Amino acid sequence: MRRRIVTLTVLAAVLATSLFGLPLAVGALWYFRTHTTSALERAADGAAVVVSDALAAGEPFQVPDNEDGAEVGVYDPKGHLLAGEGPPVADDVVRGVGATRSDMLNQKVGDEDVLAVPVLTGARLTGIVRAALPRSALTRDVGITWLVMAGCAIGAVLASWLVARRIAARLTRPLEDLACAAARLGEGDFSARSRRSAIPEIDRVGAALDVTATRIGETLERERAFSAEASHQLRTPLAGLRLQLESALETPGRDPYAAVRAGITAADRLERTVEDLLALSRERRTPRDELDLTALLAELTDHPLPDHRQLRLEITDPPPVRASAPAVRQVLAVLLDNALNHGEGTITVRARDAGGALAVDVVDEGPDLGERDPFADHTPGGHGIGLRLARSLAEAEGGRLRLSRPDPPTFTLLLPEAPAS
Repeated sequence: MRRRIVTLTVLAAVLATSLFGLPLAVGALWYFRTHTTSALERAADGAAVVVSDALAAGEPFQVPDNEDGAEVGVYDPKGHLLAGEGPPVADDVVRGVGATRSDMLNQKVGDEDVLAVPVLTGARLTGIVRAALPRSALTRDVGITWLVMAGCAIGAVLASWLVARRIAARLTRPLEDLACAAARLGEGDFSARSRRSAIPEIDRVGAALDVTATRIGETLERERAFSAEASHQLRTPLAGLRLQLESALETPGRDPYAAVRAGITAADRLERTVEDLLALSRERRTPRDELDLTALLAELTDHPLPDHRQLRLEITDPPPVRASAPAVRQVLAVLLDNALNHGEGTITVRARDAGGALAVDVVDEGPDLGERDPFADHTPGGHGIGLRLARSLAEAEGGRLRLSRPDPPTFTLLLPEAPAS
């Protein structure tokens, strides 16, 4: 790109210089030729005025000097040189004036510019004044002028080349920075940022690239967190299934059908979890339908609880909400698992109106949680990750999940009420 910018700029400078310089060069040539003719005319006319009376009287005379350095000679009507400088015999220019009686005749003779004017006394031709300047003087003046013009043109082109290099560097450097930032972004470095160049158009592209990098980075970070938390959510029913099968193997007298039924139940739960996670990954940006909360809570009672634990549902006029059923199902599953694994006694799931929001409380009879934050308390084995997944799912639905009471432990899911249609 730099080479193109420099090449185009230099070509534009050469074209502009040519378009301006060529007519100027022709004008300079015309000026110097006109100046030479004027100088010859002044010298010839000045001499004619001085010698006219002497020629008419047949007296001797002297050719005056001229400021232009022209060679001036006076000829009689027959073409003989009477005084001054010039060829002894009249040339074509002098003879032409004598024959035609024209006021002035200017021609190139050899390497000289020659101009002749007649000297008249009344209607009688008494002499002819010839003025000449060497052609080399005109060539020298025109050549010097053209050399100066060519030097100025070369200087202009060189200046354009230098300016073009500077402009090209200024334009391409931010573009190269953008390319480097885009390359780092493609390699997975989403912290890549482009430097500002004070060129509004390029800075807008850089700002757009920075915003894109930030959004992609945040999206991937959310996807990684979701994948990690989802894998934990899958490991929980897998671990339960494995424990049930191992328990059946280690207890020879146990009813195998009970172990099979428990295994099928765990497999169903695992399948439902996988389906919910897949549905969540597809439905993240789709509009939500109205949530069938009653049916969703009824699903919680389909599976028997271990250790003779009891589940009690309390539904008190809940407001309608728009939310993803798989997301709410997984949140409730996490809260139910949390109550089973870390709580005690009967588990109560209460759905109620919280004033513009639906509140779903999951309460157990476990010990006081005190000041502990169960959402931030997780271990390398995965304890606490499920609550974080549940919280992220609730926030993705526009709601919140929090520990509303430490004693008895009560987790509350809040979802905004659906606007009236």
